[in-house]
Amino acid sequence: MSSSAPQDTGRHQGEQRLWSVDEHLADVLSAVRPLEPIELQLLDAQGCVLVEDVTVPVALPPFDNSSMDGYAVRTADVQGASEEFPAVLTVIGDVAAGSGELPTVGPGQAARIMTGAPLPPGAEAVVPVEWTDGGTGGGAASGMSPASAAPEGAAGEVRVHRAAEARAHVRARGSDVQAGDLALAAGTVLGPPQIALLAAIGRGTVRVRPRPRVVVLSTGSELVQPGEALAAGTIYDSNSFALAAAARDAGAIAYRVGAVADDADTLRATIEDQLIRADLLVTTGGVSVGAYDVVKEALASVSAGAADGGDIDGGGIDFRKLAMQPGKPQGFGSVGPDHTPLLALPGNPVSSYVSFELFVRPAIRVLMGLPESEVSRPSVRAVLKADQALGSPAGRRQFLRGAYDAESGTVSPVGGSGSHLIAALAHADSLIVVPEDVTSAEPGAELEVILLG
Repeated sequence: MSSSAPQDTGRHQGEQRLWSVDEHLADVLSAVRPLEPIELQLLDAQGCVLVEDVTVPVALPPFDNSSMDGYAVRTADVQGASEEFPAVLTVIGDVAAGSGELPTVGPGQAARIMTGAPLPPGAEAVVPVEWTDGGTGGGAASGMSPASAAPEGAAGEVRVHRAAEARAHVRARGSDVQAGDLALAAGTVLGPPQIALLAAIGRGTVRVRPRPRVVVLSTGSELVQPGEALAAGTIYDSNSFALAAAARDAGAIAYRVGAVADDADTLRATIEDQLIRADLLVTTGGVSVGAYDVVKEALASVSAGAADGGDIDGGGIDFRKLAMQPGKPQGFGSVGPDHTPLLALPGNPVSSYVSFELFVRPAIRVLMGLPESEVSRPSVRAVLKADQALGSPAGRRQFLRGAYDAESGTVSPVGGSGSHLIAALAHADSLIVVPEDVTSAEPGAELEVILLG
C-alpha cells in the first residue's frame, strides 16, 4: 500500500508542520505489511485470516442419514396408515449413530433409527417415533426407551399411525456440501462456524495469517494500577486497559504492560524487553512538549537507525503534530532489529482511544491480512441532533463522541469535547466527524459518523 504523504516530511529535523489525519494514516499503513502465513491447529486459528482456498474432500453428510428419532421403513409398508388402521411392522433391530454393519429392511419390517444414524439398506423413509406407538402396543409414543434400559425395544412389533413419502426425514448424502466444493475462500476470517466447517470436513490444521501480537505500554509516574490505593496526585491507569481491550476487539492478541514511570532508561529497557513478543508496539503518553514527556527521549535511543537519521523503513520514530482534535501529538516509526512498528499515542484518555481507532486499529487489520474494505471502522452519514451548534477549531478535524440512531439516521453528541472525559466515551457508540473547514456544525447538519460498535 503506497503512502499519500509528502516525501519530504522533515523527519528528525524538528519540522513542526501539521499533518492531516489522512496523511498520517497513509504513512502508517504504507509501512505495515501483513504477517507471514503459518500453519495452525483449528482452535489456535480462531480469529485468523485464511490464506488458501479450502475445498471439501468428502461430501457432507457423507451418507444418507436420519433427521429424526424413529423407524426406518419402506414407503409401501406404511401407505394408507392411520391411527384407526395402523401399519404393523416387525422391528428387526436398532441403527444408532456411528453404526457400522446395518440390518436390511425387508417387506413388512422396520428398524429403530436414531438421529444422525445411516439409513439402512431397503429403507426409503423415516417415520418419527411420535407417529408410532413406540412398540408399546398403546397410543402415540412421546419417545423411545433407552436401549440399555429396554433392549427388547429393538425387537417385536411397532404400529405406525401415519404414511410417509419417500425420503421423508432423510438427510441426503452431500446435501450440505459436495466433495470438491469450495468450503472457505482465502481471506475468510475464521470464527466458530468456520472452525466447525473445517472440523466437519476433516481439516485438523489450516494455513492462516496469525493474529498480530500487540504490546500496549502506558507511561506516567502518576499512574496507579486499578485495585491499589491512590496517593496524592495519582490517578488510575485506564489507557493501557482501554487500548489492550481495543486491540483484542480489532483481532489482535494483546499484552498489557503496567504503567512505566517517567524515566527514559526504564521505558527504553521495557520496550526492548517487549520486542520479543511484539508485532506492533503501542505507547500512550509522553509525546507532547512537557519536561516529563520521556517517550521521545527514550525512543530516540531505542529506535533502530535513529542515530544516523534513518527513515521509518530503516528504523526511527517521527514525532509530529496532526490537524485533529483530540489527538494532535502523535509518533510513528519502527524500533529494534526487526523494525517492529511502533505508534506513540497521546496520554489523555479520549485522545488515546480516538487515536487508536483512527490509526492503530487499521494497522492491526493490515497485519492480519484483511482486505482494504475491512481495515477501518465503517462510517455513515447522519443528521446532527443537538440543542445547539457544535464548535470546532478552524483547520482541525474534530472527533466528538456520539450516540447514533440508525432508525432515524441521526447522531447526538455525548458529553463535551474535552480529551479527559472518559465517562462520556463509555456511553458513546460512534465518533462524530467535524471537517477541517467547518467551525460550527449546526443542528440538522449532515456529518460523517464513524461507528464503533
